[in-house]
Amino acid sequence: MLIVCVGTATEVGKTWVGAATLRSLRARGHSVAARKPAQSFDPADDHPLDATVLAAATGEATEAVCLPERTYPVAMAPPMAAAVLGRPVPSLQDLLDELRWPDPKPAVCWLETVGGPRSPLAADGDAVDLLLRLPPSRVVLVADAGLGVINAVGLSLAPLRERGYDPMVVLNRFDAHDDLHRRNADWLQARDVDALVSVAALVAAIEQDL
Repeated sequence: MLIVCVGTATEVGKTWVGAATLRSLRARGHSVAARKPAQSFDPADDHPLDATVLAAATGEATEAVCLPERTYPVAMAPPMAAAVLGRPVPSLQDLLDELRWPDPKPAVCWLETVGGPRSPLAADGDAVDLLLRLPPSRVVLVADAGLGVINAVGLSLAPLRERGYDPMVVLNRFDAHDDLHRRNADWLQARDVDALVSVAALVAAIEQDL
């Protein structure tokens, strides 16, 4: 089962949701693996790399999750970061050719993109373009649960649905005691958005497909 994780933007918690989901699935006896085709970061930020967080959840090496040559210490979209560093800027086909899963392939293969659906991932494409070349079994869209989420989810769903994908939307940092969070979830669910409010709900949905 190949799951592609996309965010509505940067800093919405894609990696946290992915790691928590994979950790839970692994604890429940399912084999898992994670890949991030490219990543960029601010070298002044002391937080662990996305690939490191995902690797800790799956039991893999960080270098297996994201190749060192696709890890860019510049806080820009990966193809821009590569250009700034004077490195070759990968194409989508380059990233796909480099994608290696364990053999035998795990029950759940989790692929995390960067930024939002239209954030550049390679010289010639973004997350939406990548989806068309895979294709995944499921798409997960991670969004913040607070103010602005309805607009962010709507804008992010549009290009995905145009291409035949109906993502499961995870409202990260959802607080059941927050009236706005509850109303946002209700609003989305009433409009045919598969809005989930916890990692546990996402894990349950994935297990139904396994």
